[in-house]
Amino acid sequence: MALKDTCPGSSEIKSPYPEEIKCFFCGVITEIWTDEVETTCKGCGKTISREMKPSCIEWCPAAKECVGAEKYERLMKARKDK
Repeated sequence: MALKDTCPGSSEIKSPYPEEIKCFFCGVITEIWTDEVETTCKGCGKTISREMKPSCIEWCPAAKECVGAEKYERLMKARKDK
């Protein structure tokens, strides 16, 4: 049995992709990447955020090494701030 290079749970974090969220202040659809917690609305300029999906970075002992220290720290801080 061959081992995988990375776990499948980290794929959205390591290779983010854009999603759309609706600004709850003005209703404009704004792009946010899957590894971001918040972004600036292109309609009203306010900071909008979204709920982060549960992720393996919360429990995996190899998470910091797997996704990178900078991204790990940013995402964990956002989870603690909520």
